[in-house]
Amino acid sequence: MSGIGPGAGSTLALILVLSLAGLFVSPALIERCLFRPYWFLRRREYSTLVLSGFVHADLAHLLFNSITFWFFAIPLERLIGTPLFLVLYYLGLLLSSLGTWAKHRGEPEYATLGASGAISAVLFASIVYRPEQSLFILPFPFPIPAPLFAVGYLAYTWWSAKQAKGRINHDAHFAGALTGLAFVAIVHPQAYSRALSLLGS
Repeated sequence: MSGIGPGAGSTLALILVLSLAGLFVSPALIERCLFRPYWFLRRREYSTLVLSGFVHADLAHLLFNSITFWFFAIPLERLIGTPLFLVLYYLGLLLSSLGTWAKHRGEPEYATLGASGAISAVLFASIVYRPEQSLFILPFPFPIPAPLFAVGYLAYTWWSAKQAKGRINHDAHFAGALTGLAFVAIVHPQAYSRALSLLGS
């Protein structure tokens, strides 16, 4: 993984290893990592607050999150450094999981997984730092501006959350997005002024 910082590199590697192992080798691993808000305190399943962010529901879920991570997390770590990147990533993961706990703590059957909250935090922080960036996503033959991608990302999340199918925690995207925006406002508030000037030019 040449050019990838240690924070993004180790995080992505862990996501891929645990997710692929759970999907194709040991499904029990995914069951062990599921975040169940109702049972979180009752059964002291504290580790699932983090472990659930490293496994995915299926290959498409893993691929979507991994591509988003690749485009945004790697350059963001280069920009803000590994310590701040890791703080942002794990804040996004923890706060989105706590938001899920608050919403679903009365539902014994509810269980969720995925890195969506953490990656959403990275995505939105990255866009504030570098609003001029764009990315290519097949099958579109043209670059997609990062702010437009973020809007589409949240729109898809809102629609998916309404469907309420599977174990993918779409609600975590919103909590993650707010975490990323708040992180930049606290750590580098001047980035907002720069972003607005670039978008307005």
